[in-house]
Amino acid sequence: MSTTALFHRLLDGLTSADWTELAELYTEDARVTMPFALPEPRVLHGRDEIAAHFAGSTAVPIRFRAENVVVHTTTDPDVVIAEFDYVVRVLTDDSEFRVSNVQLVRARDGRIAETHDYHDHARLAAALTG
Repeated sequence: MSTTALFHRLLDGLTSADWTELAELYTEDARVTMPFALPEPRVLHGRDEIAAHFAGSTAVPIRFRAENVVVHTTTDPDVVIAEFDYVVRVLTDDSEFRVSNVQLVRARDGRIAETHDYHDHARLAAALTG
């Protein structure tokens, strides 16, 4: 599977809130870096940590809809850079807001080996805390 196809499968799972199978898209030793995570940057090491992260997302009362998705290929066929917006719906009050995202995805052997996720964690956290 191409890196672009992997990114789209990941995005489809995130926007459908189908958290159960997402970790299977990652290599056993994958690394997910979230430099803007709060209260401090976060790095997930390995498929098990990634699966636990996704499992924790099931309780978060937000849903994502992706818009303006642009995937940039690079000179390395295993690396893509995606730009997209999330329209975020807060389930507790049915409000919506938009956040911009950039994600670097590196694949190996048909799975995601590494991502750098630049999401607006401050805005997401603010929506969840009221």
